[in-house]
Order: sequence, then C-alpha cells, then structure tokens
Amino acid sequence: MKNLVLISKMLPDDYIGFTFFVGCMAMMAASAFFFLSLNQFDKKWRTSVLVSGLITFIAAVHYFYMKEYWAVVGESPTFFRYVDWILTVPLMCVEFYLILKVAGAKTDLLWKMIALSVIMLVTGYLGETVFSESAALWGGISGIAYFIIVYEIWLGSASKLATAAGGNVLKSHKILCWFVLVGWAIYPLGYMLGTDGWYTSILGKGSVDIAYNIADAINKIGFGLVIYNLAVQSQKE
Repeated sequence: MKNLVLISKMLPDDYIGFTFFVGCMAMMAASAFFFLSLNQFDKKWRTSVLVSGLITFIAAVHYFYMKEYWAVVGESPTFFRYVDWILTVPLMCVEFYLILKVAGAKTDLLWKMIALSVIMLVTGYLGETVFSESAALWGGISGIAYFIIVYEIWLGSASKLATAAGGNVLKSHKILCWFVLVGWAIYPLGYMLGTDGWYTSILGKGSVDIAYNIADAINKIGFGLVIYNLAVQSQKE
C-alpha cells in the first residue's frame, strides 16, 4: 500500500518523473496510431509500420515500469532502460533493412545491423553496471559498434542501396541516418556522464534521465513517423 501511494504522488518539481510519465503516454499514443493505421497499407509496407508500432509499444511498457521505479526508489532505472534498448534499438535497425528491400537488400545487412546494435548495447550495459571500474574500455567497444552502424548507413552498403532506390526511399533513409547520427548521440554522452573514465575530468558527472527520456520519445516516435510517411507516399505512387 505504501508503494502505491508513492507511485501515485509526483512532486511539482519532479521533472524527471514528469518526463517518464509523458514519455510513457507519448509512446502509447504513437503505438495506437501505428497499429490502427495498418489496414491502409499493403503487405509491402505493413511490416515496416507494424515494427514502428512495436518499437513504441515496447518502449511505453518499459517507461511505465521506469516511471514507477523512479517514484519508489528515486534512482535512474538503468536496468529497465537497457532492457528497453536491447529490444527497441535492433528493431530500429531492422527498419533500415525493411525500407531497402525494394532496392534488393539482403538478410546479410539485416543481421549485421542487429549484431552491431546488440554489441553496442551489451557492452554499454557491462561498462555502466557490471564492470564499472573499466567503463571507458567497455564504452569504447560500444562506441566502435555505434560508429560502424553510422558508417554502414551513411557510406556503406545501406547507403548504396538507398541511392539505388532513389525517390522517397532515399529521402527517408537520409532522415533516419540523421536520427542515428544526431538523435542517438545523447546516449554515449549520457554514458560518459554516468561513469568514470578519462572523460570525467572534461565532462564531469551528472544525471541525464530527462535528456534520455526526451531523446527516446523523439527518436522512436520520429523513426516511426518517417516510416509511416514513406509508406503513405509509396502507396500514392
């Protein structure tokens, strides 16, 4: 009963708790939008929009638990956040493969993107929690995986496939690339602010839960809206 009272109460200046709540509701609303729009698309694009809905739905469930964890414990819900990411980030990478299938993307690209995203997240989690005394090393490995993903979509085979597809696929691919390059940049920054390493003397330490929550909502919902718009435009053509 005590926990229920704590969960239902939010202080006026609890901005972190507020962003957890807003993030949860925004993700849930986006999920409803994507799921309810599925029938307007043919099989070719329905899977892409479905994955967009799954990404925001999974995030909404985790944000509900993260909101409660923050209300009760008052600490950053690192475990729940990484569970969310290990499910949603690979799905975001899958979206690149799905939209590039029209240009002949092979499953090699799919598994490469999934593997890199999993390596990025698992090593990040290990550095932030299990092996925090060597956080810089694990963060470096995670960063390498991230930059390989960036290279793959900007200059690698994914980029070449998008160029070959042209039109709306190329435009959407470029927007998703910017999400990864700019929108995902908050995550390594948050990692460095939350762990000790050579970067601590430069950046200092601090909580970035508010930035994480806002970035998650923008990145995941934004990803889905780009896919949705691509599907709509392709249907018109």
